[in-house]
Amino acid sequence: MSRRQAVAGFLAVRPAASIAVLVGAVGSVGFLLRAISRNPSQILVVLLVTWVLSPFLALLWAGIASKRWPVLTRASVYSLMLLVPLCSLAVYLADALWPRSSQGAFVFITVPPASWLVGVMVVSIAAFISGRRSRRADGV
Repeated sequence: MSRRQAVAGFLAVRPAASIAVLVGAVGSVGFLLRAISRNPSQILVVLLVTWVLSPFLALLWAGIASKRWPVLTRASVYSLMLLVPLCSLAVYLADALWPRSSQGAFVFITVPPASWLVGVMVVSIAAFISGRRSRRADGV
């Protein structure tokens, strides 16, 4: 199998990655609503739901925007679209199975920025490497 075929095969993951992001978003909100079911503040619930959904919305946007990006960067985005929902749901499931007695929303406050950080780092590194490769191919 050539490198081009391998890359094309990996990029065919895009529909599955999009579904994974949607499932991760729905599951994460479900775990959040279960964890804060006794909270009477509707404003807090809306803010937390928005916060928890933010990495998933960013991944969906990146998946759409990446159509014009270099192959390595697109592959990185699709990998993130599979890994972030999986890891987020694993952390939220662990919190549901073994809840904290204090600071119940801790994981819902910390997982989204951790997801953002990992996503920005991975895509930035992939874009940097892709840029270096394209400059080498241009003879610079």
